[in-house]
Amino acid sequence: MDGRYAGEQNRLELMNRKITSDGLQIAPAVLDEFSAIVGEKYAIRDALDMQPFLVEWRDRYRGQAAMVVKPASTEEVSAIMTLASRAGIPIVPQGGNTGLVGGQIPFEAGGEVVLALSRLNRIREVDPQGNCMTVEAGVTLEGAQKAAEDINRLFPLALASQGSCQIGGNLATNAGGTGVLAYGMARDLTLGLEVVLADGRVWNGLRKLRKDNTGYDLRDLFIGSEGTLGIITAAVLKLYPRARESVTAFLGLDSMAAVVDLFGHALERSGSHLTAFEFMPRVGLEFVMKHGADARDPLAAPHQWYVLMEISSGRDDVAEPLLEQIFSQCLAAGIVEDGALARSESQSAALWRLRRLLSEVQKREGGSIKHDVSVPVSQIPLFIERANTVVETLVPGSRPLPFGHLGDGNVHYNVSQPLAMERQTFLARWEEVAAAVHAVVTEMGGSISAEHGIGRMKRQAMAALKDPVELDLMRTLKRSLDPNGILNPGKLL
Repeated sequence: MDGRYAGEQNRLELMNRKITSDGLQIAPAVLDEFSAIVGEKYAIRDALDMQPFLVEWRDRYRGQAAMVVKPASTEEVSAIMTLASRAGIPIVPQGGNTGLVGGQIPFEAGGEVVLALSRLNRIREVDPQGNCMTVEAGVTLEGAQKAAEDINRLFPLALASQGSCQIGGNLATNAGGTGVLAYGMARDLTLGLEVVLADGRVWNGLRKLRKDNTGYDLRDLFIGSEGTLGIITAAVLKLYPRARESVTAFLGLDSMAAVVDLFGHALERSGSHLTAFEFMPRVGLEFVMKHGADARDPLAAPHQWYVLMEISSGRDDVAEPLLEQIFSQCLAAGIVEDGALARSESQSAALWRLRRLLSEVQKREGGSIKHDVSVPVSQIPLFIERANTVVETLVPGSRPLPFGHLGDGNVHYNVSQPLAMERQTFLARWEEVAAAVHAVVTEMGGSISAEHGIGRMKRQAMAALKDPVELDLMRTLKRSLDPNGILNPGKLL
């Protein structure tokens, strides 16, 4: 590492320390300039009015800010960043505030400005022939799905928080969700971006092209960068034909090994028609039935594990016979113990609701230590077995609740508190439990962040696990695109 690089890193680290501990005092005159850009109504200074922007929905992170600004256009975002760059003001971009690793929350010192993107909420263009649409960062995921549906297309990104999460945040964190098996992550669903840089310049990369080999792919620098390299203000998103037929089954199995066997058989038989394959344990279904209104067990008897499987087709006579054939073959082979097939859209929605309630109902069972990890699909049973052993040894009585997207190896390895333990006592063990689970993941060649990002929560863990060359390259990018260290400082790196 040369002296210039080391000096730059030291400067950025000092900036981070000042933001995260001492705070930065922002002159009232500078706050007035921010207010003039967006209008007094959309420059929030009152502590009570700022609170919804300063608290993570799980209440793990609570920050402070000098102001929350809500721009209505890319031009206003550009003006905000131009001012911030000139004055050295750290900016925290925020979408729907549904992130799970604290990346959207300012630090506790109060010297940052939160830039909330909810007013950038226009669908700029829908192109049915090009199978794409251009939307602004503040459009909710559900709003983007509806815009696609209105022209008989599908935008396949699907998350439990889709009613409130926003496209900008989805792209900044490279969100995954239940459609990754068939369609890929947010990165795979994006053709072009519009980004405001740290100095206020605007990169207009809103191209609709599937093929463009004119140099570096700048788009992929910003997707997944968690607002540390630039602020995404709009995107061109890929659309797909809507399935003419989509059928869902809820299946009961006796082991995770059987779940993996079922996946292999289903993928071999159905190929690209397999559009979802979600798994959950019995304890997860019990939580859903206990706390989810009108939720019930679709099967007659309890099972150790469950799979929610969806098969889709562009024809009317493929998906249902194919799903029935897979079910009957796996039942005869002893892979599946029982199952329920949805015969209507309402029945399918009820089955999907069981899966989508999983995140919400865990809050009703007290403290939950959460991990978003990935391992090779074939290793998931062994990972869960080893992680369960480690966690139950560390905190006897813990209730592991691993669930997720088996087809892409993504396990949400969550751990609910022991019934006899106080919530805060259990949550105080978070770092210890996370380190033990991440050690198992690393030993198995996995990732400590599959789809939620790094944010505040995992930056130290990532620094300890990443290849040093890879970290140096990431820091070089950060230094080049944000030389003053004002874009979401203290996050990711």
